Amino acid sequence: MNAFFYLFLFLSVGASIGLQAQEIDKQDVFVDDNGVMRWGHNMEEVKGFGVNYSAPFAHGFRTAKKLGIDLKEAIDKDVYHFSRLDFDLYRIHVWDTEISDAEGNLLENEHLELFDYLLKQLKDRNINYVITPIAYWGNGWPEPDEETPGFSHRYGKDNSLTDPDAIKAQENYLAEFLEHVNPHTGVAYKDEPNLIAIEISNEPHHRGTPEEVTTFVKKMVDALRSTGTKKPIFYNVSHSVHLADAYFAAGIQGGTFQWYPTGLGFQKELEGNLLPNVNEYKIPFDEVIKKNSGAKLVYEFDAADVNKSYIYPSMARSFREAGIQIATHFAYDPTYMAHANTEYNTHYMNLAYTPAKALALMISGKVFHKIPMNQDYDTYPQNLTFEDFEISYEQDLAIFNSEEEFIYTNSNTHSPKNISQLNKIAGTGNSEVVKYEGNGAYFLDKLENGVWRLEVMPDAILVDNPFGRNNLDKTVAVINWHKWMMSLVLPDLGENFTIRSLNPGNNFKPEIKGNSFAIEPGTYLLTRKNVQTAYTGKEKWRHINLNEFYAPETTVTKTYVLHEPVKEIMVGEKSLEINAQIVSNDKVEKAEVWLQNGNSYHSIELKHKQAYTYSALIPEDLLQPGFLKYRIIVSTRLGTFTYPGNLSGSPGDWDYYDKGSYTTRIVREKTPLYLFNAAEDHEHVVGKWQRGNKLVPGLLPGQAEYQVKVEQLFVKDEENLNALPVYDYSFRYNFSEKIKVREGEISQNQHLVLKGRSLTGKSKKIQVAVVDKHGAAFGKIIELAPEEKDYIINIKDLQPVKTVSLPRPYPTFLSYYFEHENRNDLNMEVAEALQISIGPGLEEPELQVSQEIGITSLRLEK
Repeated sequence: MNAFFYLFLFLSVGASIGLQAQEIDKQDVFVDDNGVMRWGHNMEEVKGFGVNYSAPFAHGFRTAKKLGIDLKEAIDKDVYHFSRLDFDLYRIHVWDTEISDAEGNLLENEHLELFDYLLKQLKDRNINYVITPIAYWGNGWPEPDEETPGFSHRYGKDNSLTDPDAIKAQENYLAEFLEHVNPHTGVAYKDEPNLIAIEISNEPHHRGTPEEVTTFVKKMVDALRSTGTKKPIFYNVSHSVHLADAYFAAGIQGGTFQWYPTGLGFQKELEGNLLPNVNEYKIPFDEVIKKNSGAKLVYEFDAADVNKSYIYPSMARSFREAGIQIATHFAYDPTYMAHANTEYNTHYMNLAYTPAKALALMISGKVFHKIPMNQDYDTYPQNLTFEDFEISYEQDLAIFNSEEEFIYTNSNTHSPKNISQLNKIAGTGNSEVVKYEGNGAYFLDKLENGVWRLEVMPDAILVDNPFGRNNLDKTVAVINWHKWMMSLVLPDLGENFTIRSLNPGNNFKPEIKGNSFAIEPGTYLLTRKNVQTAYTGKEKWRHINLNEFYAPETTVTKTYVLHEPVKEIMVGEKSLEINAQIVSNDKVEKAEVWLQNGNSYHSIELKHKQAYTYSALIPEDLLQPGFLKYRIIVSTRLGTFTYPGNLSGSPGDWDYYDKGSYTTRIVREKTPLYLFNAAEDHEHVVGKWQRGNKLVPGLLPGQAEYQVKVEQLFVKDEENLNALPVYDYSFRYNFSEKIKVREGEISQNQHLVLKGRSLTGKSKKIQVAVVDKHGAAFGKIIELAPEEKDYIINIKDLQPVKTVSLPRPYPTFLSYYFEHENRNDLNMEVAEALQISIGPGLEEPELQVSQEIGITSLRLEK
């Protein structure tokens, strides 16, 4: 061992002791006169970021029991991943209905003991908590509620806010909850240094008078204070926002917020650029909070039904601009059930199964810690680069690039700001410092000069819609352990460095050629040539042990072929590229496309490109007008299988009976390009659900009409009674995939042709708009007659109009419109979506009556 190593060891031990001392001396958070949460021991601003996670309760608990999972081991593994992602905050709404009786007495049961264990594991990783003791939920979701002993089950949410006995039960429960001593720490919740704030209850939705609400909230505050706790008490102010003054009159120290900028429950992946939806988090009643010196925290947020990584750091930036100090994503899937995503199917987050999204949360944590509160970073798209952060919708990419850290969610060509000073790298895919063919996350941490720790996660492959109707028998994603090549361009390591496995059971010994090597999932010690170290792997480093590693084992038990056919191409294309992701539990010996065009049959090899991607070029002579029907055939040692259908055998076999195929339409020149066809596209329309909206058969075979029926354009929002009325109903359809393969025709077309009608017997005005990929909308008002006909709109006549935030963001006090600053003409080459609005151009009497229209199609023509 060299002298430098002893010096490093001494400093590391000293830093560890200093950290422990800091944790011992950690004092309660307080809120200062400016509404800023500060640490009691050093007066520094509180900053924190992390996740919600519910393994000890409800569906997560029951699922573990069904699967035979040791929940404590599962918690250990997930909390390790939290630490890997640099989370320092945890939040949960406790299922009070499972740990209380009807009188509010705290029940010492398995749920509470597991929760205590979780808090201890978080504390050991120096992760702080915000706890919401009352959820008001039953414990069923997504299953039916069970019979539980708690007061929430007896009274329900509405009665819990008004019934005297329910209120008394809550007072009792809150006091007992804070007095509870965690057996794993020996510390009562009220005295726990890592408990930095208490949110009384989860989304209470008050409907009473301000006086009634203040009385109720004050009783809850007094119950908590009766324990002697000095911790800040927060209340949900993002619901029933007209009562904000009433909440603060009860003695709370701050308000809690949530954000679902893409709505909830679309049941499939949302398409298109959603950055306009997260341009800002504007709180219209912020003056009430400032007047009361209140602090702000976010208890839940997510871009629901989005499986991309670019959006989260933008949300974090907008939160910080709004003066918010801490936030937790909702919700992190326990790894043991993430293959099925059954807990909250509109959300999907897990380091093993959604690596790029998890890294986006890691970057979001950096946003909360690195950029100041209340600083304005301009309006989208000018706010895509801020401080050390950069975001790209087109590349599905978020990057944190500082002097010492380089974190990215996808392949990129950015150069580290200062490669010689780097001490942390995390990412997926390729970068200027790491080349890696697999798709799992990897982490590189510098331990000392010339010594790095490498952690590589296995591959995650999405094999089904994670946002649909799920159950434990439906696999939405699989894990595959595979050996892939990796190259590192790190001056601190140089070439021909050594690699030694660290995690128990990992016997893989990579061979290094220059700066490249094959690697399997696990943790490794990388050491520069001629540098000596004495690491055993058992050392504690920051909040992990060097030899720690956890990832699900391989779950691929068959061959998966993941492919979406191109819907339509124009005859005359030189070739058609067919790409497929093939994941198998055995080596792929052969993959081919088996084509049928008319009565002719052809077989073309699918060649391996990289990782799981295979590609074939269909030559021009096979692309004749008609329907190109094809199948994909994969052969392994286990047999030959044909897709779609995943059936054994080949279409050339005499007894192969399945007629399923992929289909691409090959159309003649001058065939109109349909941007929206109700018969095919209605299920992907995004807009507020209305009972009368439906698809009905059209006048001609193969046609259909998407009918929209809105009884009232404006309905008073019970959660935001002070809101100014917005008379508008809009819906959107993203057509970007349709135009991708016919991009060359876009500039040749000068007109939009809408086929539609009014359904009321009278003419109806609507605004037809096209939204570009930067979120700017350009539209024109037309008048629909009762008879179905074509309406021709010159593209040059489209003028800048407001972009409606769709899906509608929640909470509902957030802006209905994204008011873009683009005043140029529409460029159809970057067009992305159709937006149809009912409301613009209507006079006062028209705004008050039912609106009913039918839309059949929208096409581009010269």
